[in-house]
Amino acid sequence: MAETVSQTLSEELFALLQQERFVTLGTIDHESGAPSLSSLSWTFAPTPQLIRFAVDNRSRILANIAKEPQVVLHLIGAGSSYAINGRATIKTERMENVPLKLAMVEVAIEAVRDVMFYGSRISVEPQYEKTYDKKAASKLDNQVMTALKNAT
Repeated sequence: MAETVSQTLSEELFALLQQERFVTLGTIDHESGAPSLSSLSWTFAPTPQLIRFAVDNRSRILANIAKEPQVVLHLIGAGSSYAINGRATIKTERMENVPLKLAMVEVAIEAVRDVMFYGSRISVEPQYEKTYDKKAASKLDNQVMTALKNAT
């Protein structure tokens, strides 16, 4: 079993989550009870104890969280692989000043674990690119990240 690193993000992990970042989210499916995995990019940590993310407000993620709020975020960065466990709440079902119908979810961090296998480190972090109009993607990303950062 992985050793608990902390109940909050380290300074290095907090810094990584100050901008859009690829992470995966583990939830429990609200219908089958099976584990469910999703990829996210609109993520932001307003404090070392909280992580916010945005998803389409029709996403199964929201129904999963409504039934079982315990989640795990998987973050690859800072030379390792981290499991961030916490309790998710739907902060808003429709984010303001964002043209898409997106919900904002906030995760109160309960544990941060380094889950990298023994004797290794991440040498290249995951990268992705938006496959639709670059200008439109940049504008939307800015709107969503601004809403995540400015939420109260």
